[in-house]
Amino acid sequence: MKKPVSLLLALVMTLALLTACGGGSNPGSGGGTDSSLPSYASLKVGEDYTDITAELRVITHRTDIIDTTFAGYVAEFNKLYPNVKINYEGITNYADDMTTRISSNNWGDICMIPTTIQLPDLGLYFHPLCQLSEIEADYNFATNRAYDGVVYGIPSTGNAQGIVYNKKVAEAAGYTSDNLPKTPDEFLKFLQDIKDKTDAIPLYTNFAAGWTMGAWDAYIGGGATADPDWMNITMPQTKDAFADRGDGTGPYAVYKILYDAVSMGLTEDSPTATDWEGCKPMINNGEIGVLVLGSWAIVQMQEAGPNAADIGYMPFPITVNGTQYASAGSDYCFGVNNSISDDSKIASMLYIKWLSESSNFAYDQGGVPVLKSQAYPDTLAAFDGITLLEDTPAPTELATLQSDVNRESEISLNADNTHVQRIVEAVITGSESFEDIIADWNARWNAAVDRYAPAA
Repeated sequence: MKKPVSLLLALVMTLALLTACGGGSNPGSGGGTDSSLPSYASLKVGEDYTDITAELRVITHRTDIIDTTFAGYVAEFNKLYPNVKINYEGITNYADDMTTRISSNNWGDICMIPTTIQLPDLGLYFHPLCQLSEIEADYNFATNRAYDGVVYGIPSTGNAQGIVYNKKVAEAAGYTSDNLPKTPDEFLKFLQDIKDKTDAIPLYTNFAAGWTMGAWDAYIGGGATADPDWMNITMPQTKDAFADRGDGTGPYAVYKILYDAVSMGLTEDSPTATDWEGCKPMINNGEIGVLVLGSWAIVQMQEAGPNAADIGYMPFPITVNGTQYASAGSDYCFGVNNSISDDSKIASMLYIKWLSESSNFAYDQGGVPVLKSQAYPDTLAAFDGITLLEDTPAPTELATLQSDVNRESEISLNADNTHVQRIVEAVITGSESFEDIIADWNARWNAAVDRYAPAA
């Protein structure tokens, strides 16, 4: 479905551009905020616009907490804004479905901005919330959905990129927080010890769910390279970006861990029979050793059974020049529909600001808090002393380079999962070696770099 979705997205963007050029008002397309409305940064929740009336529809990918966590948030917000009615709508196949729906002006009021929307196009669909300079000193990940100095999306929470693991399983295999693996070789030994000394599945791939395997892409940036410029600036201008660096670092080392783990029999017996919902109680009960997922998954695994205290989180096992790093970045960002009424825009901004600063959503989900003034949650205790790196946003002139190269190569990093599933399939079927896969990726990436990267 990759090519049809890409073609549909291109058509959607073309129609949107034609609409925007057809005489309608579009306060976000000119690179500045809408001066007729208050800035998101200036709003004081609980003090400003307390009598505002609006009905908001919020579109979310978190279908699992609409009737629980989100319902509680709405009730608390309504104590401050009783005339703002908020309805949530969940989408399971969020990235694809929301990308299609976003071209319609009446999709709703607030959504998690799909990462398929390129940064220069954000103003076509989303209300310009404030200037980046107004919030970047106070907000983590403020640049994530900003373009040309204007913020179009507010981070819902942050993710540190590591590995969920069962502490009791690790202890049975001979590991505590003091000797967790820090390199690919150490991690593979860790998995082998789990297999040899426990009854747990060492590494559960979650192959069948598909989207879960896309998590591996999150580790190839600063955590694997120690370079915050890598993902958005350096990699899309680099030939042979997936090549073996020879020192257990970089994208090659990340994906090689998966290939070796499957080859060595350190994963489940039948990847095609894995079960996303089923894996949660399994790791809670000690039937699984580790899951390679962002920190957003910690709380879900803790809540899946009676053994919440057994769920831990470790940095991804790559060390660069003697130092361990971890990529950290925004989860989906809240965006406000550019086509709704002014009252609905103000009410939406107030709700987003309350969610970001007062709801404790980041702590509830085990994530990195949005406010820089807030401490990290206990779930990230293993990251003490680890340097967290956020991807540097590309300068305006290179704003679409990474997405252009990524799309042209059809590898679709952080946008698809089939390239990661291919690694598992290669082992199962014996159809190709890891080096075959890397050679193919490099060839396609190089051709895309030749087409889009600026001349040296």
